Amino acid sequence: MRAVIATEPGGPEVLTVTEIPDPEIGAGEVLLDVAAAGLNRADLLQRQGFYPPPPGASDVIGMECSGTVAAVGEGVTGWAVGDQACALLAGGGYAERVAVPAGQLMPVPDGVDLVTAAAIPEVAATVWSNVFMVAGLQPQETLLVHGGAGGIGSFAIQLAHRLGARVITTAGSADKLAACAALGADVTVNYRDQDFVEVVRDATEGGVDVILDNMGAKYLDRNIDALGIEGRLVIIGMQGGSKAELDINKLLRKRGAVIATNLRGRSVEEKSAICASVVEHVWPLVSEGLVRPIVGRTFPLAEAGAAHAFMESGDHSGKILLTV
Repeated sequence: MRAVIATEPGGPEVLTVTEIPDPEIGAGEVLLDVAAAGLNRADLLQRQGFYPPPPGASDVIGMECSGTVAAVGEGVTGWAVGDQACALLAGGGYAERVAVPAGQLMPVPDGVDLVTAAAIPEVAATVWSNVFMVAGLQPQETLLVHGGAGGIGSFAIQLAHRLGARVITTAGSADKLAACAALGADVTVNYRDQDFVEVVRDATEGGVDVILDNMGAKYLDRNIDALGIEGRLVIIGMQGGSKAELDINKLLRKRGAVIATNLRGRSVEEKSAICASVVEHVWPLVSEGLVRPIVGRTFPLAEAGAAHAFMESGDHSGKILLTV
């Protein structure tokens, strides 16, 4: 099969399409003919040599995809050859075929085409598990989402809005802020010329309840400033660095929580439980058109390098997909 590999750690130019053996499936796994794969920031880190796949996972980049079931392994129930699905992966998405634990396979929501379905697994699982399962965002509470125009941010805005929360978000241009507002953001902040802490103070009574942060070190202290009493900061990325100083006294005064999570490194059992919860709670909203995947641009598999360069430019909104 064709697959995208990084010939060495480096920039987008190291990505190339080559022929590798088809994956073999074991008990409890499903073989998927890939229709499309979604890009994620973690893919860029893996290409650069900073984020190797978990033990036993494919070395091929790609943490989510959609496609058609080609074979089912021993013990798999509920799936048959020919079924359409989307999947949360530990790796292997940038290829014509991928082996998936059956619990990480999800049906394509009603009203979503097969290619677009590749834009959903990672963002839905990330947002639902972190904002709702871990941080416990409730109706009438306020969520601050950093990078609201991206794949995760755009999904978080919609889901929180539809489930009755108030949403504040940051983005880097007027067009992106307008897109966030159209998705349901109540307050938008241009991080290039506004201080999100000041905006939060003006827009809330004491701060936000939950923050979904992809920046890490750069925003840590200011995120604590933006938290309200018993607020929860969930860090899911390190775009702004990995090391920062934390003022414990400030956090204590707010009785706040700082939670750092990742999805890729979790066990198959944990990821399967998250996927089942997503299908139960999120898929009905997607099927009704109340929450929708936002696809900014698609590239053919052979142009994976160009797709990575486009993501690194920061010019995109929504998800970037590779079509197979």
